[in-house]
Amino acid sequence: MIKNIFQGIKAYGGTLKLINSLSLWKYFGIPTLISVLTAIAIGFLSWGWSDNIGSLISKIWIWEWGAETFSSISNFMGAIVVLVIGFILYKHIVLALSAPFMSVVSSTIESHLMGVQAPLSKSSNMGLLLRGVKINVRNLLLELLLSIPIILIGFIPVIGIISSFLLFLVQAYYAGFGNMDYTLERHLSYSESVRFVNKHKGVAIGNGILFMLMLLIPVLGIILVLPLSVTAASTETIRIVKEYENKKNN
Repeated sequence: MIKNIFQGIKAYGGTLKLINSLSLWKYFGIPTLISVLTAIAIGFLSWGWSDNIGSLISKIWIWEWGAETFSSISNFMGAIVVLVIGFILYKHIVLALSAPFMSVVSSTIESHLMGVQAPLSKSSNMGLLLRGVKINVRNLLLELLLSIPIILIGFIPVIGIISSFLLFLVQAYYAGFGNMDYTLERHLSYSESVRFVNKHKGVAIGNGILFMLMLLIPVLGIILVLPLSVTAASTETIRIVKEYENKKNN
């Protein structure tokens, strides 16, 4: 697992050079716009909802003594919850809506690396979009199912540090999952892709770690996150898929 995580991170090396040499920047225009607009929209929603969620949490405390202190804590908790859910929603919305464009990027990279024309996508642009939505809705629900308990556990002293680490790994895994599927859709069915990524969790986490870290960079991170993470995921996923197909054929 650890080795595969580093492999997923290592795949980012040379991504800018590859993007430039294959003239891939033109495919990232609309996805980058989607990324920026989604980030702005979720930012405004998060700002408005943090107080509301904090207010709901504060109602748990029914006593008068300590109510003001608990209210302050509740507002902080509300902000954390909204921030995490905002990150999750942003990620899956962008990954889903970018599917038709990122599939072309992945296909171009595969043709370049393998020296032959990559397999044609089995789906139309609408089919790619629908698959992207299907994959990311599934991942969104599973990620929320895992993240909410981790967030709650995080407010327990000491354990909270471990909780933050686990939460980051969960978010990284599902980010890497989405990036890998742009390549997998040409080779594997939906269910096969799910099993494939589950088998290569480390690669998905490694790719997603830098995806998440880039989002912490103001403005520039939102612009570069898709080009770099998708390119890195494509190169590594293509390598693993070819090994998988060779073993399957032998």
